[in-house]
Amino acid sequence: MFWTPELASFLEDAPWPATKDELIDYCDRTAAPFQVIDNLMELDDPEDPVYEGIEDLWPEYEEASDDFFFSEDDELSEY
Repeated sequence: MFWTPELASFLEDAPWPATKDELIDYCDRTAAPFQVIDNLMELDDPEDPVYEGIEDLWPEYEEASDDFFFSEDDELSEY
């Protein structure tokens, strides 16, 4: 399983909390890249738990997204 901020961003508007099957269905309906669906399919949870957010799937998401995404304010403050 390999997550990037770009791939994880496809799950930001997912219907949290959600099960693995609900997330796969959401990604299929929203035309998320196959890599996102493949990552979800690789989850090995025998009890079919409910995930509260992307951080449950990729704990480093918050840290990685801070480095990946920027706002116009960040860009303008450099000049």
